[in-house]
Amino acid sequence: MLPRPNALNVPHHPSPPAQVKQSPVIHYTFLLVGLSLLVFVLHKLDSILLPLLFSILFALLLLPLCRWFERRGLGRVGAIILCLLLLTLLFAGIVVGFGSQLGQFKNELPKLQDKLLQFFHDGQEWAARRFGIEPMSEKELKDSTLSSLKKSGGGYLGTTLNMTSAVISNLIQVPIYIFCLLLYRDHLRQFMFRFVSPDKRTSVLHTVDNIQTVVQAYISGLLKVILIVAVLNAVGLLALGVKFAIFFAIFASVLAVIPYIGIMIGALLPAIITLVETGSPLRAAGVIGVFMFVQFLEGNFITPMITGSQVSINPMAAILALVLGAELWGTPGMILSIPLVAVLKVVMDASKSTEPWGFLLGDTAEGEDSTKKPETRTPGFMHRLWLRALGKA
Repeated sequence: MLPRPNALNVPHHPSPPAQVKQSPVIHYTFLLVGLSLLVFVLHKLDSILLPLLFSILFALLLLPLCRWFERRGLGRVGAIILCLLLLTLLFAGIVVGFGSQLGQFKNELPKLQDKLLQFFHDGQEWAARRFGIEPMSEKELKDSTLSSLKKSGGGYLGTTLNMTSAVISNLIQVPIYIFCLLLYRDHLRQFMFRFVSPDKRTSVLHTVDNIQTVVQAYISGLLKVILIVAVLNAVGLLALGVKFAIFFAIFASVLAVIPYIGIMIGALLPAIITLVETGSPLRAAGVIGVFMFVQFLEGNFITPMITGSQVSINPMAAILALVLGAELWGTPGMILSIPLVAVLKVVMDASKSTEPWGFLLGDTAEGEDSTKKPETRTPGFMHRLWLRALGKA
């Protein structure tokens, strides 16, 4: 028989170790350090990440076309090559058309230079009469310009060479990445599913489909917006009699890839050229007015009607993303900022823990109280006219 249990022979079970509570200060300190390291790595690896990100965007855009070719009996490799050829022809057509306009503009540069010098002298004479400022002679102006060019010429030359080599490298890398992403898309999806339990794969697949839909809606909608904005800019500039109206219209519409500020940057050059050509500040103000009106139509009617609610990022988040993208990767970062934030919003909306952050990035219309009854608002005159033009009225 076993002895009766007592204080000496009763087995002692070790108590679970006490949990150490981490201070919130330490937690957020590690979080900030991690974010700082992430930003540092993203900035240092820009030569690798930028071509890859652009390739992912173009691959998602070409994916429906590639599938359409495959359903018509074309093999996957042949369908991908055909898609890349069509994409190359599209960009070649844009470059050739834009280059021809740029060549005509280049031929007029000497005349514009003479008129700019005359305009500069007239401005100096006005300042001398008005404020007593001693005017600068043409020789002094040329000497100061040459001295500044000598000081910064080496830096400009180095920057130009670096940018040229980077563009050539990206032009070689992007088609290769697009080909690989489209060819191994099923393999990449299976690789992603290896990290997810089987009961959550449906949710992950839904999130991936949403990301694809958002990116496709953004890029295809952006191309349509660029075309419409180019036509509207050209009509307005031709009505004002601006020289090289087609060139400036295309130039400003291409800059629409940078939301909110791109089209306004594109308005500065034609406004300055018009001021130099005509000497009329009123005509230059009219050029800026045309671009501001087109910007108003683009932001309030064209883009919302084309992209709809697929890319529902509020303006504050979009502007902040533009600033951060410019600081991180320059102009390519500004172009990538909106689609990346849209993808980030989709990922955050898929998880309960990060859903509030996705809500913060979303449009203000999503913030209406769900307990309120929906109001039936009668669309305004401009809204009804736009719907009728699209055939949706």
